[in-house]
Amino acid sequence: MIIGCSNSKRLAKNIARRSKQEYSELITKKFPDGETYLRFKTDVKNKDIVLINSCHPNPNDALIELLFAAQTAKESGAKKIIIVAPYIAYLRQDKRFHAGECKSNSIIAKLLSCADELITIDPHLHRIKSLNDIFKIKTKRLSANKAIADYIKKNHKNALIIGPDEESYQWAEKIAEEINSHAIILRKKRYNSRSVRIKLKQDVDFKNKDVVIVDDIISTGHTMIEPIKQLKQKGVKKITCICVHGLFVEDALERLNKLGVDVISTNIIESKVSKIDVSKLIADNL
Repeated sequence: MIIGCSNSKRLAKNIARRSKQEYSELITKKFPDGETYLRFKTDVKNKDIVLINSCHPNPNDALIELLFAAQTAKESGAKKIIIVAPYIAYLRQDKRFHAGECKSNSIIAKLLSCADELITIDPHLHRIKSLNDIFKIKTKRLSANKAIADYIKKNHKNALIIGPDEESYQWAEKIAEEINSHAIILRKKRYNSRSVRIKLKQDVDFKNKDVVIVDDIISTGHTMIEPIKQLKQKGVKKITCICVHGLFVEDALERLNKLGVDVISTNIIESKVSKIDVSKLIADNL
């Protein structure tokens, strides 16, 4: 049974339709003091339960909902519990940069290990190479690369793929291979969460090129905005920004649109630009 949680009901319905599985939703509400109330609409006893929820917006609420639902399903006699969290919050903090800091990725992994299995898409991993390094349960790490490549093939001709920083190479290079192009990876220096500096390669002719900047996450948008400004000065023909996880916080989408670029994301997080569907990818891996 596919269960659509608060952030992913539309995606969950599409997954249920593609996988030809029964669909249901949770009943959730907030108590006056801000605590979460949760109840299953249908009997989950002896069933394989797939809980689908991306951890944005409101990551704290989304995580509590997943944890409550997984434990409630277990107590209600579910045979197997799979958490599908296409976007998992808190994975980016994987190191203590200062004494006393919270290393949130390992804590979140311990909490979500209350299920039998976890499936996610393009998790933001830095210093750890595998989800199995932090999770105690079976995990599947899927990638939206092919879905993004298919979108680029359909909508762009002879696109030049750009990764805005060293971390983006794993998406940019794979997507470039899929569309028989090549990728240029830029260099980034981050000063804080809202301040970055990115250098374009000086030996590349960007004039009149159709450029697609690819990254896993667009959050505040600064990693995209810096190269866009420089690319415009180089005379590019068209700029498109594509991401797996479109968080678009602090008016990032509006600021990108003001620069005259197209912005596209997958439908892992619902927004007006989530045009790349990942429901088949998830359905095929259940």
